[in-house]
This record gives sequence, structure tokens and C-alpha cells, in this order.
Amino acid sequence: MKAVKNFLLRASTLAMLAGILAAGLVLGVAELVGSFFTSRSAPLIALGSTFIDFTPPWLKDFAIDTFGTNDKLALFVGMGVTIVALAALLGYVAWRTWVLGVAGVLLLGVVIVAAVVSRAGASPFDALPSVLGTVAGLAALRWMIRKVHASTAPKTQHDDGEGANSHARTDAADGEPATSRRSFFAAAGVTAVVAAVAATGGAVIGGVRNTVNVVREKLTFPSPASAAPPVPEGVEVDVDGVVPWVTPNEDFYRIDTALSIPQVDVDTWELRIHGMVEEEVTINFQDLLDSELIERHITLTCVSNPVGGDLIGNAKWLGFPIRELLAQAKPQEGADMVLSTSTDGFSASTPLPILQDDRDAILAIAMNDEPLPLEHGYPVRMVVPGLYGYVSATKWVVDLEVTRFADQTAYWTNRGWSEKGPIKTMARVEVPRSFEQMAAGTVMVGGSAWAQHRGVEKVEVQIDDDDWQEATLAAEASVDTWRQWSLETELEPGSHRIRARAYDPEGVQTEQRADTVPNGASGWPSVQFSAE
Repeated sequence: MKAVKNFLLRASTLAMLAGILAAGLVLGVAELVGSFFTSRSAPLIALGSTFIDFTPPWLKDFAIDTFGTNDKLALFVGMGVTIVALAALLGYVAWRTWVLGVAGVLLLGVVIVAAVVSRAGASPFDALPSVLGTVAGLAALRWMIRKVHASTAPKTQHDDGEGANSHARTDAADGEPATSRRSFFAAAGVTAVVAAVAATGGAVIGGVRNTVNVVREKLTFPSPASAAPPVPEGVEVDVDGVVPWVTPNEDFYRIDTALSIPQVDVDTWELRIHGMVEEEVTINFQDLLDSELIERHITLTCVSNPVGGDLIGNAKWLGFPIRELLAQAKPQEGADMVLSTSTDGFSASTPLPILQDDRDAILAIAMNDEPLPLEHGYPVRMVVPGLYGYVSATKWVVDLEVTRFADQTAYWTNRGWSEKGPIKTMARVEVPRSFEQMAAGTVMVGGSAWAQHRGVEKVEVQIDDDDWQEATLAAEASVDTWRQWSLETELEPGSHRIRARAYDPEGVQTEQRADTVPNGASGWPSVQFSAE
């Protein structure tokens, strides 16, 4: 009996390994073939994007709260673990009953193909890499499962009298001796090498074929018709640990639904303005370059930013005022919303009056004096002061439909978030950090506050249960950017708590705690720390 159990354990382990390697070959072949197609054909990207599309708000919020801007990496890791587990299961099933294993693989292939062809802008041809990968994976699985049966078949029929080989069919001719497990590992090794070579080759070919970043690096822009106003002296406080007033591009937060960064060619990029308009307008990238561009510092905030969170950044943007394009299109009476759509299918609903007023809502083409980074929307994205990004900051934008809130809904409003998303007034404590140890005595604390398009007028700070003290505000560049603050205080040794609250022209930010769903977090930030 023990020999039978050992035999079954050995055979099932090899079968599960065969399933995992076959899955690797599916993905490797799909990567290689897909390098000659668009990024929409990549099965992992399609599956991940489909998962994101159906993610409930609470799970999306949990992912961002837990992993921050590493949420996509966490998703890929989770997908990898799931694929390995599922592949191992399919390998085991295929070993026990080949027909069921084939059915499972084909069902998985259908799911992948459905995910691919359902992506925005995908065509039926984009399914070809997944189909060919599935065929290659099935062939490899069949080959390795045959080796499992052959290499684990006992040489005799009477081991322990239990008929151990009753669970291990062999495809070899009757009477042929069982082969060594080396035969299986040779097949497994070949499969692994082919999968790795295919995946690497696909990545290399895809990189060679992708000239988007090369073109981006060579772009030059004309001088803006309206340059950014000079940044006044004193916009930064003299407190070590407070974040820079201008956020470097590489540190700017990124929250979007794109698992694979869209590769958009500036020579073919177009933006269409249509819907409830008198004149439909279509512009290309050269049209933008030939326009009277403006340059502004604008702070952007994600609706998923928790109280005291870091999903916020300030940058200098170069672009064309959206109100000018809308003036050309002449929105019709009754229109109250612009539905912007990305090349990857994401959409955002922005109140029409906000895009028509005097705030500097722009189609941005540059960020901090360089072309937009690919991950931040290259070649063109929307930047709208005063609104959370999920209703305004569409990256890789290709379509503006003038419509009504009553007639259209956008990506996140379909998932339970509010329609209009004005940014809430908020203060943040940056020094000290949570659970930091500071020296007792005279210390400087500091942070940032924001109330985009309204402006921060005052920040107050409370240490422990003492009275609220007014902090010193840094200089204000504009009402569309954040302001830094600082406070000198005396700390006794021991444990302490610091809270902060900001004031805009309408009063103090609310103390009431609210989750990020459905329209942004609120409450006074609180940091626990100690002095020694």
C-alpha cells in the first residue's frame, strides 16, 4: 500500500509540473506571436484588464489602500499565483482523465480569447496569439502527460498485491518496459526552454517594433503663448521631510485601469469632439503643436487618496485649453457633461461648465518641461483643476463626447462612484511620520494642504489635546496648487499625537470621517509619534 501511495504522489506531482510548464508555453507563444500584433492581444493583459473592469469599488479601494501605486504589480503577482495553481490542477486532471483535461484547457482558452476580443479597439485577429498559444500548450501537455504515464508505470503487475499500475495508464505498446523518469524531465526541460525563449523573443521583438518612446524622446515643443506664472519665493517650507512643491515625474502617483501602457503614435493620434455640438471637431497632434499653448502648475489628486495619503502630486503642465476646443464645437443647449474616452476604453464624466469656465483645464502634452511620460498619458491627457482624476484626468485621450449626465455614464460612475467628483479640502501631516521618534524640545512639524481651485487660506495644528495653533503657510503659487505649512512647537518626552486641518474660503475642512467611496475621503489627519 505504501508503494502505491508513493507511486501516485510521484505521478501526480509530475502531472502538475507538466500543467505548469504547458501554461508557461501558452503564455510564451502568445507573447511571441503577439509581438507582431497590438498590446491588446497579450492574454495576461487582457485577463487582468477584464478583472479590473469587474472589480467592485470596495476591492479596488482595498488594493489601493494596501498596495498604493503598486496595485498593478500586486494584481500580476496574484494572477501568477492563480495561473500556477490552476495549471497544476489541469495537469493533474489531464493525467487522470485526458478528455477532462482537454476540456479544462479549452475552456480556459475560450475565457482568454473572450477577454482579448472584448478589450476596447480589439479585433478578432487579436485573439490569434492566444489561440496559437493554447494549441501549443495542449500539444506540450499531451506530450508530457504521455511521458508521465510511461515513466511512472511500474515494471510489474503485482506490487504489494494492490495493482498500483491501475491508476497509471501507459500509451506504450503492451509489454514495453516502463521508461525512466529522465524521459519526462527531458520533455519538461524542452517545454520550459521553448517557453522561455518564446517569451524572451516576444519581448525583444516587441521592444524593437515599439518606436513610441524613441519618438517621444525626440519631441520638441514651441514656446507657450502663455507661460506659467513665476513661482514665488517661499513656496517650500524649511522642514526636512516635507515633500517637494513640484513632484518629479518619476515620483508622481499613477492610478489608472491600464495594465499595459498604451503605445500611441503621435502621427496617427486624433481627438474627436462630437455629440451634442453644432460643429464636430477633429484635431491631430500637429494641430495641438500649432495652437496657442498655455503652461500652468496644477495639483492633481486621486479620489482613492485616503486621509493623509500620498496619491497627490503637483506638476507644471503644457497644453491647450479645452474650453477653446469646445468653443469651436459649440455645445448645444441642454448639454451638461463631456464624456472623455481613452484609447484603452476608460471613460470619465466631466461637468461641461467646468471645462468652459476660466480655470485652466487643458489637453496636456508635456509635464515638468518634458513630453508626457508614457505612463502619465503620452501623447495627450486631460488635466482639470479642482476635480478628482476619475472624472477628469483621462490619459491617452482620443474622444470627447458632449452629452448629458442623464444620458451617459462613465467607467467609475458605473461602479458606484459619484458623478462630478469635486476635490475636498484637506491637510496632510508629513513631519513627523506615523510612529516616528523625534528629539524632545523645540521641533519643526510640517506638511501640505490643498483645496484646488478654491485655495488654502489657513492651516491649524493640534498637539495632543492642546489648543489649535495656526501654522505658518508657505507662499501660494495659485489656487490650483497645494500649499505647504510649518509649525515650531515644544515637545516633552513621551508619546504624542498631531492633527491638522485646512481652511478654504468657505471654512474649515470637515472633521467627519468618510471613506474614499463614493466621492473622496474626509476627516482630520492624525499622526501618532514619540519624543525622546
